[in-house]
Amino acid sequence: MDTVLNRDFDNPVEDTTAPLLAFDESQSRKLALSTRATAMVFEDPVSRRLLEQIERIAPSDATVLVIGETGTGKELVARHIHALSKRSKYMFGALNCAALSENLIESELFGHEKGAFTGALTSKEGWFETADKGSLFLDEIGDLPLGLQAKLLRVLQEREVVKVGSRQPKPVDVRIIAATNINLEEAVAAQHFRADLYYRFNVATIHLMPLLERPGDILPLARHFLKIYGERLGHDEVKLSPGAELALVNYDWPGNIRELENAIHRTLLVCPGNRLGPEDFKLSGVRAPEHVPAVSVDSLETALERLCEQAPPKLFEIIEETVIRIAFGYCEKNQVQTAKLLDISRNVLRHKLELYGMLQQVGKRGSVLHLER
Repeated sequence: MDTVLNRDFDNPVEDTTAPLLAFDESQSRKLALSTRATAMVFEDPVSRRLLEQIERIAPSDATVLVIGETGTGKELVARHIHALSKRSKYMFGALNCAALSENLIESELFGHEKGAFTGALTSKEGWFETADKGSLFLDEIGDLPLGLQAKLLRVLQEREVVKVGSRQPKPVDVRIIAATNINLEEAVAAQHFRADLYYRFNVATIHLMPLLERPGDILPLARHFLKIYGERLGHDEVKLSPGAELALVNYDWPGNIRELENAIHRTLLVCPGNRLGPEDFKLSGVRAPEHVPAVSVDSLETALERLCEQAPPKLFEIIEETVIRIAFGYCEKNQVQTAKLLDISRNVLRHKLELYGMLQQVGKRGSVLHLER
């Protein structure tokens, strides 16, 4: 039975109809302006292995470093780690290190005393104090100024903070989950990031693959966003045509999950009807097929026409499964050669092989995470 998690992580609600493991996203703010992912699935084999890694790391108190491109779901992963940890009953704080000036970041992290600087009219707790006994997510940690890196390192080592304008340290117990979309090793080599802080963060590292490299997540995510935005816009059930599904899977998604969500939202806003075709999506980055010599498909067309006359259920799946099975057998079950023959990525092929039972099923059922802001 699948479990739907709402905001109360301690009391999950059983739902036998929705195959989702979800953080409630219904009250998200500034959704359209965000570059972050608001949902993430664990359907692709790559994502399933990621989920297994998260579930191993989460119960510990280890510092975690999440590495991935913008829009891949780094904050979602951080929230899921917190939800699965012993700290889940306490605060989850999140701070974007690239969004504030050095002075403001120091105040936000460590707090300040009244009169510590111009405008400090009252004392203020920093995120370390606010998230005491909980988890603190530091996004874009690679953009943290060097001066603050030294202060942050001391906090991590001593487990205490000193507010701006104070000399009195205060003990804190916070688990740090950091994230970055840059190569911190290169930043260390360029002396833009402290080596000792990097080693402090690099205890448990999670690499989030771009959506292009986990194609098995694309269609489950697309269907999820169709449901979310379809309900918001008052549409009846909206479905994707086989051509639309193929277009979505073959798109590079440089903006990752966030771009996919925006594409679904935009399409539902401008396209009438409850069945979307490839022409409804304005995907300028779709990979153009390479020119290939003409081949005779007369016998194939004849066979397909006969099959259409029979009109069996799930016709497209029958055709797709047959093509993949024949190609897989022709290539002696070599995935690399089969993917090359079919001109698809190996990840797409592997997803299809698992879908049609040609590989042993591994991992858990797909899950969806929502981001609540």
